Amino acid sequence: MKLSQFKFNLPESLVANNPSDERDEARLMVLHKDSGKIEHKIFKDILGYFDDKDVMILNNTKVFPARLYGNKEKTGATIEVFLLRELNKELRLWDVLVDPARKIRVGNKLYFGDDDLLVAEVVDNTTSRGRTIRFLFDGTDEEFRKNIEILGETPLPKYIKRKATAQDKERYQTIFAKHEGAVAAPTAGLHFSRELMKRLELKGINFAEVTLHVGLGTFRSVEVEDLTKHKMDSEQFIIEQKDADIVNTAIEEKRKICAVGTTSMRAIESAVSSNRTLKAANDWTSKFIFPPYDFSIANSMITNFHTPESTLLMMVSAFGGYDYVRNAYEVALKEKYRFYSYGDAMLII
Repeated sequence: MKLSQFKFNLPESLVANNPSDERDEARLMVLHKDSGKIEHKIFKDILGYFDDKDVMILNNTKVFPARLYGNKEKTGATIEVFLLRELNKELRLWDVLVDPARKIRVGNKLYFGDDDLLVAEVVDNTTSRGRTIRFLFDGTDEEFRKNIEILGETPLPKYIKRKATAQDKERYQTIFAKHEGAVAAPTAGLHFSRELMKRLELKGINFAEVTLHVGLGTFRSVEVEDLTKHKMDSEQFIIEQKDADIVNTAIEEKRKICAVGTTSMRAIESAVSSNRTLKAANDWTSKFIFPPYDFSIANSMITNFHTPESTLLMMVSAFGGYDYVRNAYEVALKEKYRFYSYGDAMLII
């Protein structure tokens, strides 16, 4: 398929800059993938589509406050450092993006916080905006993390044209987040409230957890018309045996298995055994899913509404059927569904 097949006009007014008042009260479009039939619901209505012993697969990655603002030595110029991932815990080496990049060179020292709570040195250039930095910090790892927590800001996507708030710290994180490592939230999971989780549990729905640490590469724009030539960035994922067992029992019993979000789907599709069951894994994936694609594990999916020409839209189109998803997006635009991270949800069943 071609990149241009995933183009559509998205009005600025449909981009969600704030979350819905309650997590589980965002709108929900239900797309039946065998018929293309569409229903309009509220997210908590999802309860009506799953039964005893069905399984939902959740990504339990935790977003850390990855955006730091500081000053450059000598000039005092304000700089932004976006922490991507820790390369070496002992040496406190981090892979980061910097802005303005042209002013931040190898050897520069960067200062963060009013009383220089953290100081870092630039040790390498990796890409035009990418750098490797080393934090010059003598305390314990716990103290270091605490300082990142104090100085760092919730890494809201750049399209949200406002400063991150205390509300974002809570709402740009799923209620089942456990393992820190993501620089962007697995947004389909943001719609689950504690009350809804409890009601699903009482109905007999089982939860399997996977961890995929979402990197910025997930949102990198596709710049080639021929999709077979696009390369995804690698992201670390972990699937434990007990969670693989929950999913495999559901496969055996022909239950509904729902991947909550594109990141959960990427993780499970990166760990398929030769007999099309899920296997435990601790690995990195650069899997790029676009139509046509034969899915092995999940037979339903919860996802948000994605940007034109994004790899996320391509995966959803592969799962729901290109024509059905294309039509669903046209309906979503007409019905004024909200798009992106804080937007509304779609259940493909």
